[in-house]
Amino acid sequence: MFQLSRPSDEQVRAILEQQKAAPFSYAEVGASRQANLPIGYNIDRYRTQLGTGSSSFAAAQAALQSWEMFNMKWLRIFPAGAEIRQGQAVAVIVAHLGFYSINLSRIVYLCNSQGPIRTVGFAYGTLVEHAETGEERFTVSWDRSDDSVWYEIVAFSKPRATLARLGYPFGRAMQKRFGRASLAAMVKSVGERGGLR
Repeated sequence: MFQLSRPSDEQVRAILEQQKAAPFSYAEVGASRQANLPIGYNIDRYRTQLGTGSSSFAAAQAALQSWEMFNMKWLRIFPAGAEIRQGQAVAVIVAHLGFYSINLSRIVYLCNSQGPIRTVGFAYGTLVEHAETGEERFTVSWDRSDDSVWYEIVAFSKPRATLARLGYPFGRAMQKRFGRASLAAMVKSVGERGGLR
């Protein structure tokens, strides 16, 4: 959904309420947990080390739970501080060049794996009111074999809305910008929480 003025919280809340039970806009729901992602989509993978040890992992988990990976001046998550649980619907509001887009997604699944590599996180999938169609996974992991802590994004997507299809190069540039900015936001947040070592 695109508009020329900055959407108010009331507008976004109303849109979310109307669409909270809407179906996902793609067939491969949950596929971001697989090694081989679906064919026919753009694939994005971003990864950065956040530090080492249990304090870094605790700080990374806290950052993920508070949506710090979306802490950028040109976008916001709504509702702010949304609970990370399966079925939670959220809107990502993006400021573009003179207009705004409101993109709705719902959390598809949570990640919580034990073992030598401890991983937590979640994936959300696009609803019909989203410029793209696909799924994105956000995880933090602690590899206890070398004590390293990592943040990773894995996504598959393609344009869905007409404007997104017409502006495909711009859309891909925005996705890459988000990936890089999200890594930087997590590094900053973990550092501020005292987790960088």
